[in-house]
Amino acid sequence: MDYMTLKETSEKWRVSVRQINYYCTADRIPGAVKMAGVWLVPKDADKPIDGRTKQGKALKHETI
Repeated sequence: MDYMTLKETSEKWRVSVRQINYYCTADRIPGAVKMAGVWLVPKDADKPIDGRTKQGKALKHETI
């Protein structure tokens, strides 16, 4: 499986490195692993829904 670093993932998803780190620590990215203190995200991983936006809140409530 191919992996990306937090920086590569943040550029791909257009969010901050800190936000990607939060997603990883909260187990919101399936397949993300921490090796030698560095998070690695699978290249085929989907961006988690951001519940802080109106669109994200609507999607979050639909799945519940």
